[in-house]
Amino acid sequence: MIRSMTGFAEKGFHSPFLRAKWTIKSLNHRFFDWIYKGAAIGGVEHRLRVICQERVRRGRIEVGLDLTSLSKASWEVLINEGLLEKVLASMARITRRTGTGASLSLETLFRIPQLVEVQRKDLTAAETSFLETSFLRTLDLVLKSREREGLATRRQLDIHIRTTERSVRRIERLVRAQPALIQERIKSRVKEFKLESAVSEGKISEEAAYLAQRYDMAEEVLRLKSHSQAIRRALSSKQDDPVGRTLDFLAQELYREANTVNSKSQDIEIIRESLVIKGEIESIRQHVQNIE
Repeated sequence: MIRSMTGFAEKGFHSPFLRAKWTIKSLNHRFFDWIYKGAAIGGVEHRLRVICQERVRRGRIEVGLDLTSLSKASWEVLINEGLLEKVLASMARITRRTGTGASLSLETLFRIPQLVEVQRKDLTAAETSFLETSFLRTLDLVLKSREREGLATRRQLDIHIRTTERSVRRIERLVRAQPALIQERIKSRVKEFKLESAVSEGKISEEAAYLAQRYDMAEEVLRLKSHSQAIRRALSSKQDDPVGRTLDFLAQELYREANTVNSKSQDIEIIRESLVIKGEIESIRQHVQNIE
């Protein structure tokens, strides 16, 4: 199945103890790349990464999480009692020394560095299950987005492959006619320079055969057809394995064969068709860069 590597989803979820909003963005990348930016969820993040990698083979996955705890039992307030005693003792000494009452408001106490720490307790099994389930539902939306875009990309690739195959068929017909064309050109040159008496028909045929063999492109045409068929098989595959790298390799091979045809040909029509193929392959390679 053809899937794009780009997708996006954002979705909010509620439970009796948590409110979560997931944001997942998928971008192009040669390998699987995980980036998490959000609320601290400890070892749950690693578990989510593993879950994601089981379903996404390639792509940069950027995950964000806004998390709100709805239960007071989820929080823990830690007071540095030793530090608090020192602060209060200092205030008492100041009061005795100055003879004036000195006090600290609760707000001021909370502002003293390292005196009060408010932290969330470790996630419970129920909270962990809620986060995993909500993450998977959001990831499903991203994967569906990747599949929709992949389907659109496949349609574009089909168009480029059809154009490529049309040009390959034309080149194949022109290549078959090339030996006779070469012989006619040699005869024309002989006549142009008035060498009919000096050059025999056998010599002309021999030279024509040599040039036809030298500029023969039958193997290149065969490989062009083979690579095009391989691309079609990859595009129509029903397997779940990624095909992006395979398509990229085949596109490179197509380009190389088209380039060889272009350099070997002595026929302007063949050169024109090879340039059409190279243009289509450039478009194919641009699309393939976004396929998983």
